[in-house]
Amino acid sequence: MKFSHISTKTIIAICFSATLFSCTDLEEEVIDEVIGGKSSSPESAMAAAYGQLAEGTFTDHGNVFGLQEYPTDECMLPTRGSDWGDGGKWRALTEFTWGTNNAAVASTWNALNSGITKTLTAIESLEANPDYENYELFLAEARGLLALYVYNTIDLFQQAPYRDPFTENAELEFLQADTEIDNLIIEVESLIPNLANLGEQRTFNARFTKQAAYALLADMYLNRAVLKDRYNASSSFNFTEAAVDNDGSDMDKVIYYTSLLIEGNFSLESNYFDNFAIDNRNGSEIIFAVAQENDNIRRSDNDFAYMSTGRAQKPTPDNRGTNASCVEPEFYYTWEGNHDDPRFHRYYQYADGTWFMNDGTTGSVPAEDVRPDTGGAWFHFNRGLQVGQQYGPTLDGEGGFDMTSDGRIAISKLRMEKNTTVPMDYTPDLNFENSLSAVFSQDQINRGVRNFKWEFDPEYGNGTSAVDVPLYRLGGIYCMRAEAYFRNGETAAALQDVNLLRTSRTREALFNNEPGKAISSLDEETLYNEIGFEMYWEMYRRKQMIRFGTYDEAYTAKAATEPYLRVFAIPQETIDVTAEITQNIGY
Repeated sequence: MKFSHISTKTIIAICFSATLFSCTDLEEEVIDEVIGGKSSSPESAMAAAYGQLAEGTFTDHGNVFGLQEYPTDECMLPTRGSDWGDGGKWRALTEFTWGTNNAAVASTWNALNSGITKTLTAIESLEANPDYENYELFLAEARGLLALYVYNTIDLFQQAPYRDPFTENAELEFLQADTEIDNLIIEVESLIPNLANLGEQRTFNARFTKQAAYALLADMYLNRAVLKDRYNASSSFNFTEAAVDNDGSDMDKVIYYTSLLIEGNFSLESNYFDNFAIDNRNGSEIIFAVAQENDNIRRSDNDFAYMSTGRAQKPTPDNRGTNASCVEPEFYYTWEGNHDDPRFHRYYQYADGTWFMNDGTTGSVPAEDVRPDTGGAWFHFNRGLQVGQQYGPTLDGEGGFDMTSDGRIAISKLRMEKNTTVPMDYTPDLNFENSLSAVFSQDQINRGVRNFKWEFDPEYGNGTSAVDVPLYRLGGIYCMRAEAYFRNGETAAALQDVNLLRTSRTREALFNNEPGKAISSLDEETLYNEIGFEMYWEMYRRKQMIRFGTYDEAYTAKAATEPYLRVFAIPQETIDVTAEITQNIGY
């Protein structure tokens, strides 16, 4: 893989925080970066490269999350009456009608390319300062980040733009997925000796360490067959092809790299939802994450919880959800017989022992927590999938919650904020009037099971969050290894990994902290569902569906589609100004 920069005449002002690199003494500063030019220092350039992960790229629902989740059978953002029309850009992702001018597709393309650019700038800055104290480590990290950005770009868009910065008048080129995937694997494998182990050399899980490299390599090997044969009409991908170095097969490599992590210093969280909680920064499962901060320097943008929460569901009097994304029925119904799985749902218990049952039986909860920045009362919703009539606090009209006479937060039956005649009754079935159009009328805006897997962080306003976003965590690593074992014909080993995930999670004290139940056998459909139980709404589903051959099938608000829609169109705005690029097949 070449180190290069994207051709553009745009000058970007980049503001980034030292908090991401707080363990390496990087100073906060603002730089003007001409794309492909030298940055003012290796520290600032590295901070910008890492910072792009959190500049919406992997933290805003409308970028990588939207493209990896909204077209799948587990997540959608429909138009709800007067809300979320937005020119049809969200429902087009569900309906597979995004074409070449979809704003969400263009936003993701631009965000990933900005990541490539900023990382290449960091590499140039380091190359210009070979005597820099952390030269070898930072260069390896920058090259690892570059591989991560490029991999995500070729996964979603089939190609990624490059220009070699060390060749005078180098021509702009576009790296193609079928050939670049092997180059990326070779590149990341070559970096491992110079990367730090997580926790060493003052690294933490938001830095690209050896462990992040192992996880990325496992991911790339798991999906290598798809990227090499993207348009295979029968989805008969060759998952057991010889690995890049001819030492075993692709699946053998997945098993090798995932085993390095499984046998390392990570451990599964007994409370599954701790992985997605406000204080998940040093979680025992997290291998590589996008670090989030709520501060005055960089606005965090993890809005995954905010998007699925109803407008009348208020964690604090001045915070609310936005009644947008929901779970699709195909995914919800895979949970039948598994509602006691600790990953499906978890009730919240207050310090005085009160459980929020969300069924009308909890009349009040103690006002024991406050929003840190305002001091307002903080109500905690349950976690996981929310279905049926919803309950919660209501406003007193004076800037606070309705309270009981003894100072507790009163709990009431909730109705939809935009249409108060409609109960907040979240239904598994969506039942669009036009089965291929994800549009609800104003009196249908309550439809769809909601996902509170990600904890709602009420501090600093709606849509912001200090919840770090795991890109790779141990639960996902077990899923990768189980799938690789299964594709290798080692079903017993795959079942063992699946059951370890199931039984390592425990339910809340309301259910005596019972562990999840093991299953007795494993076939392809069961494995597919089990991966969904572990990895839902983590930017994983689209790749999984393509590997298992389900992505092209018809499901809610979507007809059966052609293989070319497994990748997104290059935005027309890029095609119009870039003579060297060719639009993807089918567009």
